[in-house]
Amino acid sequence: MSGSFRRRGMPCAATLLAGLFLIHPALAGPAPDRARSTARVEFTAADLAAAKPEGLPASVRLAGDDPQAYRAFLAAAPQAGAAPWLALSGGGENGAFAAGLLKGWSQAGTRPDFGVVTGVSTGALIAPFAFAGRRYDAALQQAYTEVSAADVFEFGGSGESLTDTWPLKRQIERSVTPALLADVAGEHRKGRRLLVVTTEIDSGRPVLWDMGAIAAAGGPSALKLFREVMLASAAIPGVFPPVMIDAEGPGGKRFQEMHADGGTTAPFFVAPGRAILGQDPEAGGLPAPELYVVVNNGLTPDFQVTSRTMLSILGRSLSAAIRAQTAGAIALTKGYAARTGLPLHVAFIDQRFGRTSKAPFDRDFMRALFAHGERVGQAGTAFDWSADAITTSTVRAEAEGRRAAMR
Repeated sequence: MSGSFRRRGMPCAATLLAGLFLIHPALAGPAPDRARSTARVEFTAADLAAAKPEGLPASVRLAGDDPQAYRAFLAAAPQAGAAPWLALSGGGENGAFAAGLLKGWSQAGTRPDFGVVTGVSTGALIAPFAFAGRRYDAALQQAYTEVSAADVFEFGGSGESLTDTWPLKRQIERSVTPALLADVAGEHRKGRRLLVVTTEIDSGRPVLWDMGAIAAAGGPSALKLFREVMLASAAIPGVFPPVMIDAEGPGGKRFQEMHADGGTTAPFFVAPGRAILGQDPEAGGLPAPELYVVVNNGLTPDFQVTSRTMLSILGRSLSAAIRAQTAGAIALTKGYAARTGLPLHVAFIDQRFGRTSKAPFDRDFMRALFAHGERVGQAGTAFDWSADAITTSTVRAEAEGRRAAMR
């Protein structure tokens, strides 16, 4: 396998799996001082359905695949439709693109105060700062230009994962402060909404966390849960450990829910899948005047001779799967937007950026990608690609990739 990685945004899980082999061929086993109990308190599907996060009301979250619950959530926040919406995708280190785009957008003076902001995976790490406003642009720049792999994960996890993410947990603890929660709570009280998506592993369902409601609840329990949800949304299954969230079920029964990467169920979130597919007879359009989707990945195939190793093969395969999932999600969102009359704007890492990443969370690569995002954000060209152009170019590139592979 080449010593360089997918340029213009190889999906994070694939980058890590390929990079783990190159950086550390003999992956360490679980360290003795890091051993954690894998025993779980038994609970039922009914217990899980009725559970609430310990110390907070059940209303701080809802099922991400339930159109009725989503409609009720939006109906209770009429101001959420007063301004454009922003959906931030997953993509690991490629979140530097969205972070730079937001800063450039601020510099251009045209960035809206979004009515709703949603975040998945690395998008979840960006979303609270994007929601809290332009004054957090510097914090995003630091988070995506001053970190390295050592600030995100460490080799040798437990039986749950290949790595341990205690460094990322510490990063989140330092950046997600009581002051940030107060600012998020203040914007929430104005009627704006911030949603972060995780995947609840036991049920296999997406969960929407109302981060503004969590912040507004205040206190140590709210701060703890806010940080846990952000960490969980970026927890790539098998690569990063899941996050165990304390829950209280019927009759005061206590157990732990297992949450992981929101990108497991969707690369970005706009509405429940049934609504997007037109399978919900009661669904109308979103109450958003416009929708901006920032995809922290490239969409076109990238040729690379793959070595005959498990991690290399799995990494390349995941890259193709995630790219196809993202392209499919954009196509479905395009159809939903056309059907409901919603203006849609999509930005992604296109051919204007050609830098190559040497390893997972390569600082020079992230700085270059941040600078690219900042340039196109300031110039107003980040969303130049229409949904039609994205779909057409992606289909054409996929076909060319298949033809090249057959030669």
